Amino acid sequence: QVQLVESGGGLVQAGGSLRLSCAASGRTFSSCAMGWFRQALGKEREFVAAISGSGGNTHAADSVKGRFTVSRDNAKNTVYLQMNPPTPEDPAVYSCAADRSPLINPTIWSSKKLGSWGQGTQVTVSS
Repeated sequence: QVQLVESGGGLVQAGGSLRLSCAASGRTFSSCAMGWFRQALGKEREFVAAISGSGGNTHAADSVKGRFTVSRDNAKNTVYLQMNPPTPEDPAVYSCAADRSPLINPTIWSSKKLGSWGQGTQVTVSS
């Protein structure tokens, strides 16, 4: 089991930038693929992006490709989501998740059947 704590959410202007962080503890960080989901008010949780345990491979939803970047620092046990730029379609509670495998399996990330979840951080975008 991995404990996850997100930070960095808040109010950002459309066209600006925001970086979310997720600090992990409880398991060898590099053995876990990590990723981000979001849930807007009244909508289902949706996949945003994932990164392999080594950081060498990433996978992102079409809605954020070219705007959001997922990265990780295994020395700091932290995964990041750079939102650049956010748009009025991006406000949501953003949560990070950890898989038990270091490899990205798109089917697992789409199914949301992951081992560990954070509590989430709210992102609000002003137009």
